[in-house]
Amino acid sequence: MKLSITLKNLMFCSLLFCISSAFSEEDKFDAAQTYKTTCFACHGTGAAHSPEVGDVIEWEIRLEKGLDTLVKNSINGLNGIMPPRGLCVDCSDAQLKAIVEYMLESSQ
Repeated sequence: MKLSITLKNLMFCSLLFCISSAFSEEDKFDAAQTYKTTCFACHGTGAAHSPEVGDVIEWEIRLEKGLDTLVKNSINGLNGIMPPRGLCVDCSDAQLKAIVEYMLESSQ
């Protein structure tokens, strides 16, 4: 019986560790740095007709569709040109949203 309680405690502590690790990773996420390493290849150069960060008009046009649509497009890909999740295959949806927000803020 005592072993069973210890095993449950160990499992509970492991679960808490995983949850706290996930939160700390989110806290450490740097949208600007991730943009530079994953999105800049296209959005910094205009490759594949992508809107360049800093191009106010192009981002205003896209923002007319709404932030949710921009984030959805970054998650799912767009027009067979932008791959799903861009080049940030390990990014969570929340992290992709933070990157989109960073690109918008940098284009005002």
